Amino acid sequence: MHRLSDEYEALRKTVEEFSRDVVAPVIGDYYERCEFPYDIVSQMGRMGLFGLPIPEEHGGMGGDYFALCLALEELARVDSSVAITLEAAVSLGAMPLYRFGTAEQKAEWLPELTSGRKLGAFGLTEPGGGSDVPGGMRTTAVLDGGEWVINGSKAFITNSGTDITGFVAVAAITGQRRKADGEPAPEISTILVPSGTPGFTVSKKYSKVGWSASDTRELAFSDCRVPAAGLVGERGRGYAQFLQTLDEGRVAIAALSVGLAQGCVDESLRYVKERHAFGQAIGRYQAIQFKVADMEVRAHTARLAYYHAAEKMLAGEPFKKEAAIAKLVSSNAAMDNARDATQIFGGYGFMNEYPVGRFYRDAKILEIGEGTSEVQRMLIARQLGLNA
Repeated sequence: MHRLSDEYEALRKTVEEFSRDVVAPVIGDYYERCEFPYDIVSQMGRMGLFGLPIPEEHGGMGGDYFALCLALEELARVDSSVAITLEAAVSLGAMPLYRFGTAEQKAEWLPELTSGRKLGAFGLTEPGGGSDVPGGMRTTAVLDGGEWVINGSKAFITNSGTDITGFVAVAAITGQRRKADGEPAPEISTILVPSGTPGFTVSKKYSKVGWSASDTRELAFSDCRVPAAGLVGERGRGYAQFLQTLDEGRVAIAALSVGLAQGCVDESLRYVKERHAFGQAIGRYQAIQFKVADMEVRAHTARLAYYHAAEKMLAGEPFKKEAAIAKLVSSNAAMDNARDATQIFGGYGFMNEYPVGRFYRDAKILEIGEGTSEVQRMLIARQLGLNA
């Protein structure tokens, strides 16, 4: 997949133009106001971006996951808030429902999700436990007659409190099971909780370092009742579903990270030709040239890593190690490129009105979300047979 097909290239070009012409001129204002860009999201919905990897029978575009990754990369070259809104809506909202949901759940929700008229969210992380799943999970769901009764809280949940959020798929402990060695372990299931359900409280938006134009909130559930039919997939299979969802999501986050890394190159190339110091454009100085060259190398190699992971995923081959490598390499590239771009821009790089200022703020979370860099290293080591 080193050379894009005509179909992939046409999609990439379309999203590139949309990002440059529609997103770039206005996103700085949204970011400054910490405001969710409903108009941009609506346009992305009409373009079909929210349905890229979903079959046409469910209202999608009938494409694949790599198509989504290409769109994410191009969006993130301009802005990561918009890119993460799309990534979470598809990877964490629509895809688990498409993969594991009942026919009724798909019929009710997928046309709304693929059109961008509604957003789905995935409630996994909890205030007391990030990477520690399932050990750190405290949210419970108990069957009472024909209803699940949910109690607990979730943290850092993307797209969970917008005006167009349709539901949150909540991971909860629904009982106990025995592991292969006989030790007890929590049974985890995923349950759909529609927005506005009594007992489901959405907190106000977090004040975040970056991703300021995306929606991220803490959620609380207090005797929240939803029908038993809200179960997504089999009872007790929530953790396995989550692991599959995360493997795919890591490839998507890698693509987003590559976009940010490439955006740093784009902005720096423009700036070093315009900015003069000591009598000439700063792009004439070898110190700057080497810095930009290193940035391009990082973006290029990170792109190859996520292309390779996506290639294995689409071929139906195991790709857990490749997804972890892509996520690790690309998030490092994003962070390093953002730092170098900010240095090239000098004082202007510290101003939010310049894209690299936003890139710098947005890059750090890429080393944390969808599995920290430390977790990626653990996964890679485990796939190499190092079961420490």
